[in-house]
Amino acid sequence: MKRRDRPVLRAIVPIALMGVIFFLSAQPGADEGGWFVFVLRKLGHVTEYALLTGAWWWTLRGVVARPLGWAVGISLAFACTDEFHQTLVRGRDGTPRDVLIDAVGMAIAALVISRWAPRRRRRSSPRASPASSPS
Repeated sequence: MKRRDRPVLRAIVPIALMGVIFFLSAQPGADEGGWFVFVLRKLGHVTEYALLTGAWWWTLRGVVARPLGWAVGISLAFACTDEFHQTLVRGRDGTPRDVLIDAVGMAIAALVISRWAPRRRRRSSPRASPASSPS
């Protein structure tokens, strides 16, 4: 496999995850459950979008400058369109609050990635200092 083909294959992961999120959003709403179910669903939002942001970062690193920014941007745009999509599903509603909850997941992923992702370090040859160069 050629190196330039890898991002295309890697894109399968976040696109598949977006498909799962879309499928789940297309399910008719139900008014069952109490506060525990509500909290569990919102934690699901956070988890889905943390994973989506991480998957896009993984796909885009080495392909674009600032892949984490692109990953968050794509995830945020998808969160907005997903909430709009939910307004078209019986028993569901799309709210800006849910986009903010999704953004919490994106922020968690961005924090984890920026703190613990291995950074590529260039090993540059030591430059000769002016004091050590022959005159």
